[in-house]
Amino acid sequence: MKLNALLTTVILAAPALAVPRGIAERMRARLSHPHQESNAGANIVSTSKNSTVEYSTNWTGAARKSAPPGANYTAVTATFNVPEPTAGPNANGMEGASAWVGIDGDTAGQAILQTGVDFTVDNGQRQYHAWYEWYPDYAHDFTMDVSAGDTIVAMVHSTSPSSGVAIVENKSNGQSATKTLNAPAPTATLVGENAEWIVEDFEQKGKLVDLVNFGTVKFTGCAAEAGGSTYGVSDATIMELVANGQTHSKVQTQGDETMIVKYI
Repeated sequence: MKLNALLTTVILAAPALAVPRGIAERMRARLSHPHQESNAGANIVSTSKNSTVEYSTNWTGAARKSAPPGANYTAVTATFNVPEPTAGPNANGMEGASAWVGIDGDTAGQAILQTGVDFTVDNGQRQYHAWYEWYPDYAHDFTMDVSAGDTIVAMVHSTSPSSGVAIVENKSNGQSATKTLNAPAPTATLVGENAEWIVEDFEQKGKLVDLVNFGTVKFTGCAAEAGGSTYGVSDATIMELVANGQTHSKVQTQGDETMIVKYI
């Protein structure tokens, strides 16, 4: 089945469940950012086995840097496990990270259509949020129960440069949600240049949260559609997350559809 056909099937089956813009969401004020390259990479020995590795202050995972000639990426999907995050010994406030799939935001940094799950620890309390976002707007939560160990299918599909759909399905509890989106500004249109499968150190209250120990996030079924063909992660650019001069992730691909991201 073509990826777009699979997306259409899920869209028709999933209820449109999204949290209204209310007080709780504004307080959370969670925001993704485009890939921010780290200038510390030249002094770091890569822990990944892939030949093409970049270093980032906020992303780790895999990104396709350019679409095939004459085409653009219109759909991205993956299935991943929700990890159980562990706060560091010197944690002060909230620590967190997020797993998501998206279109653009790397070399095409003016917009990102993305959806995924946050996992955080705040004063010993673990929390999980399924969300969607069209950057530069902030993230909005889906009404969905998410727990550690759940199996999540995340999908985004652009129907035009200024419109698209975000879908999250929790295979573990049978809940699913979909949201039709429009570009939040005339300058925030998609070009379909990038496809991504990412674990991110996201922003909240105006700054990056402290990166939590997320253990391992395994992405399977990684696929991006462009021009009627499907592409995976085997030849994508690997990104390792660097903070304070140290690498905090290890990324390994297994074939074209599987990627494992480990916290270091």
